[in-house]
Amino acid sequence: MAELPVPELPAVLSRSSGRFTISTLLGMEEGGRGPYAPAEGVGCDSAHPTHLSGSTLCTRTFGYNTVDVVPAYEHYANSKGVGDAGKSRPSLADLHSILKPDPGHLRAPASDPQRSNGLPEAGPEEAPGEPGRAPAPEPVRFGWVKGVMIRCMLNIWGVILYLRLPWITAQAGIALTWLIILMSVTVTTITGLSISAISTNGKVKSGGTYFLISRSLGPELGGSIGLIFAFANAVAVAMHTVGFAETVRDLLQEHNSLIVDPTNDIRIIGVVTVTVLLGISLAGMEWEAKAQILFFLVILVSFINYLVGTVIPASAEKQAKGFFSYRAEIFAQNFVPNWRGPEGSFFGLFSIFFPSATGILAGANISGDLKDPAVAIPKGTLMAIFWTTMSYLVLSATIGACVVRDASGSLNDSVAVGSPGCEGLACDYGWNFTACAQRQSCRYGLSNYYQSMSMVSAFGPLITAGIFGATLSSALACLVSAPKVFQCLCRDQLYPLIGFFGKGYGRNSEPIRGYMLTYVIAVGFILIAELNAIAPIISNFFLCSYALINFSCFHASITNSPGWRPSFRYYSKWAALFGAVVSVVIMFLLTWWAALIAFGIVVFLLGYVLYKKPDVNWGSSMQASSYNMALNYSVGLSEVDEHIKNYRPQCLVLTGPPNFRPALVDFVGTFTKNLSLMLCGNVLIGPRKQKTPESRLTADGHTKWLMKRKIKAFYTDVVAEDLRSGVQMLIQAAGLGKMRPNMLVLGYKRNWRTVSPQSLEDYVGILHDAFDFKYGVCLMRMKEGLNVSRVMQAHVNPTFEAAEHPEENGTGGRAAPDTADPAALAGEQQASTIFQSEQGKKTIDIYWLFDDGGLTLLIPYLLGRKKRWGKCKIRVFVGGQINRMDEERKAIVSLLSKFRLGFHEVHILPDINQKPRPEHIRRFDDLIAPFRLNDGFKDEATVNEMRQGCPWKISDEEVNKNRAKSLRQVRLNEILLDYSRDAALIAITLPIGRKGRCPSSLYMAWLETLSQDLRPPVILTRGNQENVLTFYCQ
Repeated sequence: MAELPVPELPAVLSRSSGRFTISTLLGMEEGGRGPYAPAEGVGCDSAHPTHLSGSTLCTRTFGYNTVDVVPAYEHYANSKGVGDAGKSRPSLADLHSILKPDPGHLRAPASDPQRSNGLPEAGPEEAPGEPGRAPAPEPVRFGWVKGVMIRCMLNIWGVILYLRLPWITAQAGIALTWLIILMSVTVTTITGLSISAISTNGKVKSGGTYFLISRSLGPELGGSIGLIFAFANAVAVAMHTVGFAETVRDLLQEHNSLIVDPTNDIRIIGVVTVTVLLGISLAGMEWEAKAQILFFLVILVSFINYLVGTVIPASAEKQAKGFFSYRAEIFAQNFVPNWRGPEGSFFGLFSIFFPSATGILAGANISGDLKDPAVAIPKGTLMAIFWTTMSYLVLSATIGACVVRDASGSLNDSVAVGSPGCEGLACDYGWNFTACAQRQSCRYGLSNYYQSMSMVSAFGPLITAGIFGATLSSALACLVSAPKVFQCLCRDQLYPLIGFFGKGYGRNSEPIRGYMLTYVIAVGFILIAELNAIAPIISNFFLCSYALINFSCFHASITNSPGWRPSFRYYSKWAALFGAVVSVVIMFLLTWWAALIAFGIVVFLLGYVLYKKPDVNWGSSMQASSYNMALNYSVGLSEVDEHIKNYRPQCLVLTGPPNFRPALVDFVGTFTKNLSLMLCGNVLIGPRKQKTPESRLTADGHTKWLMKRKIKAFYTDVVAEDLRSGVQMLIQAAGLGKMRPNMLVLGYKRNWRTVSPQSLEDYVGILHDAFDFKYGVCLMRMKEGLNVSRVMQAHVNPTFEAAEHPEENGTGGRAAPDTADPAALAGEQQASTIFQSEQGKKTIDIYWLFDDGGLTLLIPYLLGRKKRWGKCKIRVFVGGQINRMDEERKAIVSLLSKFRLGFHEVHILPDINQKPRPEHIRRFDDLIAPFRLNDGFKDEATVNEMRQGCPWKISDEEVNKNRAKSLRQVRLNEILLDYSRDAALIAITLPIGRKGRCPSSLYMAWLETLSQDLRPPVILTRGNQENVLTFYCQ
């Protein structure tokens, strides 16, 4: 604690480790003068002038000599930082500590108090346990092959493999086609690595992509992606089903067997197909898995059929269509690009091919049905990417080595090798396709015929079967994925009106209701039968998922959270970031307007969850990032020197349990919200072993109570043997770096006359401690009191109105909840206070009687900026002389205008030095009578002996010396009643009682007299005598 340097320091004080004991603060030694007693002839706040009290203005204004000075311009001139006090204003030590005759000791800088370096003990990491339940039948679980690899391969393979990859090879050439494939696979591989890392960082439950993203990035992004991903899968069912229906419709057209017409045939076939797929899904995951294996075998057979066809010698019919088996010349010609048509560009073809590389999330989406998701998802997903990539590369290379780009399909175009007028590679094999090639009217060849794979294969219908298998397997995978993801989202209850679909049935908790919803959505889009507009949006939704999965992996890695410990090590945070960026870029390359729509939907859903703030805690990387940012900014803040322009009142509020004093909490919370630090402090009095468990139990409940009341504050408590030592702990240890309290806020002690004398000493001692630690102080008094509790718990601080009658607090007969129960605290009905209501066009009256650095002005200014107090007019009252009222008013108005506070109404109080009314003086005398020592003006040694054991007693000499100051409090109360009876709030400069020279009972009598009989809330504020306001811009 800061103290004034003295020539001789008593041994007992030198061993106090920088903190005063109560006996030291009293400054009295048994049977003699204390070590801080002033020299003979030096008075404190007396009528005799000292070397510090040279301000004749104070003497004229207040009628007695005082070290305190009135507000003046010079005190703020040339001030540059917090802590640079003006030349003329006395320091806090000059006002608060015992006055010394040596001027060299009066203004010496005090050392900062020693602060504890202790850190709070971190509790063990707790994970929510699984609720105990009776053993249920073992559900069907899949391994990595059947559950993930086959499912992902089937979802990746699609109609593009059969119908578009040969055409892309003809356009881009084998080399650039491989580049397109590898670029696409790079994105999906990076995403696969990110999925592997996330899925191995803890237990993965059902919910797939939504579960992974939401548990990594939090409910805001996870919820928005989960909803649109489930919807995208539902629409993808329709898209794949329509692809199948179109193929069937084309076959019917070839045989002239249309059911109705081409469009309605697609609708009929699509609805029937999706209904059959729904039946397979409802039969259970085991039947669905068997259907997927059947589709997988059909696709494998179609691949083998194609590869066998490439080595079979070409027939004349196939040669007429451009197939000549493996030829090095054909491979060389098809190795380079040959762009044709409006889509003939690299990125145009890339946008066409990329959707065929997606589908890697099919295995992760049924994470709840896997035996070991942490093993199955990485292994199955990466193996699926590898094998599908190999199939794409082999297909493009083989078909590019067998088929020329242009062919007529006519057997009449055969010519002798070397015939004149024949151009093109086919001339060397006896075919002349020059005419159609020049007219660009060839019907066959890689560049013109989408069914090239079917033409090359050994048995064409097997390729058609492969197309059926690819489309139906993708539709079935999406039909299963959408309800699984949506079910998990429904159970988390992030959005309204969807909880109905979260119910599960059977051993595998099948989302039957989700299946039916997906079926309805799919049928609706099948009936539209025009998916060209919606398909790009779906692709962008999937790419959104890829981007967020990669960003989840990057974000979890970059935050360095100790909880990020994936067992899958083969990932890179920078590769994940690259994958996220590339995914977003690809979204705009595919369809820029669809990308904007996707982002708009994500932002809307994100904003909704941010607004609702669901009560979930999943330990997301966003929480880790918030901690990192707070830590970095706090450490960075320590490197920045303080400046008056950035001064903020950072408040340590002695609330006890915050729900006991809601008015005090609301008052401070009003002016600190979104501005500065507010810390609610509570001292648990009693043995540490007994109180520490109580502290841990109630802290969370008090914090939730503050959050429910929308108070942006921290809660902290300490266990101590008595209140004063506990507050000393809080003052020294509260805060972090520059985020430390600089102001102590506490309630006025209404029952000071009836409590134990030691309790009174502790209360006033807390104020002394705050000043010694260079804190500003703010006392708040309300006519109805602050404590609204009926049932006082064992840990309520007895010195803070513990003996007050509950009926005086206006609680309406409602008992306070058991504060040992955090749930009861959080659910407690909130008490209403004056600081929560609109104040209308009342006034906030500031009595800036002494210059404390400007804190008395700053608190009402910050309060007046809030909406509830914005209509109030702020009036400033200062003391002055009757013959200089205009000059003094102009000086204060000029000073306030330089502060830019917007205070324009200034009143000078010329009658502040008038003698109070006799009845009010008698009331003050009656107030201090029970605390009088009645020693008959004996010498100091005799008085100290008489006061042994009762330091709160007031000697006759102390009453006489402080008579002028006492009468001033009486007169000020009369002025307050005259001018501010109907104000919304009264702010007064807090008088300071000199430590060791002003008994606690006399000081409390001053505060009682000053603030009694006032209807509005009264705040008595005293800064630490250092500037908190400046009119400079640097």
